[in-house]
Amino acid sequence: MSTMTKSRNDGALGVRAGSVVQVLGWDDDCDQNLRDAVGKSSGQPLVEDDFDDVVDTVLLWWRDGDGDLVDGLLDAITMLADRGSVWLLTPKAGRDGHVEPEDVAEAGPTTGLRTTANISAAADWQGTRYAQRS
Repeated sequence: MSTMTKSRNDGALGVRAGSVVQVLGWDDDCDQNLRDAVGKSSGQPLVEDDFDDVVDTVLLWWRDGDGDLVDGLLDAITMLADRGSVWLLTPKAGRDGHVEPEDVAEAGPTTGLRTTANISAAADWQGTRYAQRS
């Protein structure tokens, strides 16, 4: 598994200026600072689940109990650009809604995605970056 690299033009979570970023699964328990940082990096308003055009990045906030993770990822990639990425953001171990690492590891390949990074995204959230297989 490779690690995420950042260029000088990348910001929070590797989001580049001008990127269209869609936010799915947002709720009161999510990290507002991370969301704001991603928005600042893109320089564009973040779009929600009702957006009906191509997106460069999806931030998918997911908790145990939100349903089937594979289905959630399949929904997330519906409008994803060919070279786009999905950031799966899940509560860290010991937090309400924690998703087992095995579930995260299995969900990506099942949906045709490959894992490109695993990070501590915020105080209570871990992030897994998926890209489409080329």
